[in-house]
Amino acid sequence: MATKTDNSPNSDTITRHDSAQPPRYQVIMHNDDYTTMEFVIEVLQTIFRKNPADATHVMLTIHTQGQAVCGNYPYEVAETKVAQAHQRASAAGYPLRCSMNSI
Repeated sequence: MATKTDNSPNSDTITRHDSAQPPRYQVIMHNDDYTTMEFVIEVLQTIFRKNPADATHVMLTIHTQGQAVCGNYPYEVAETKVAQAHQRASAAGYPLRCSMNSI
């Protein structure tokens, strides 16, 4: 984080903080023919912290359009959420897939 201060004799002190935002990544969940709608809603609520209405809306988008964005996160967070979704799906015996795209 850079701090810039104007210390000229006739000015008030002006301090500005420049902080770069980390690049963001979309986590995208993909449709398949085997994962149940209820399981997708559960993953959306527990891993992606969606409320029941939002989780249902995203699930229906995945079902009808083949994929949907679950959220936008910094790289490490997005990577962790994808891994968690894959682990939970694998443990439950589903082929659910998620991917990441830079924004």
